[in-house]
Amino acid sequence: MIWHETPLTVRFNEVDAYQVAWHGHFVAWMEVGRNDLAGRFDLNAQQIRTAGYRAPVVNLELSYKRPARFNEELSVGTVARRTEIATLEFLTRITGADGAVIATGRTVHVLTDDGGTLLYRLPPLIAGRLERMFTHLEGA
Repeated sequence: MIWHETPLTVRFNEVDAYQVAWHGHFVAWMEVGRNDLAGRFDLNAQQIRTAGYRAPVVNLELSYKRPARFNEELSVGTVARRTEIATLEFLTRITGADGAVIATGRTVHVLTDDGGTLLYRLPPLIAGRLERMFTHLEGA
């Protein structure tokens, strides 16, 4: 599996009173990585919305391994996992410049139509885009 890497640098406003990145920013960083990867396959939040669907997060997991500090260069690694149901699942691995894992996470998204009705099957348009992404991530 190929991890899609998105670089970012910890900004001053993301550091808390303990001089480390505030834990809530990690969720935003996961979103940056997820939308960077998904956007390459017309699956970021705006592209899904333009296609007439929504993909809200219904599950979020985040595990902190070590602090991130001001001006530290990070890499947000993101992959998508195949699921057996009509959901989108993304795994995240945030690493420092030294390659050490700072945090890991996972998000699960359901798919709805524009009116908010839950879809139990992926629409062909979304399924095709997902398949292109999986093919890329699997190195095929």
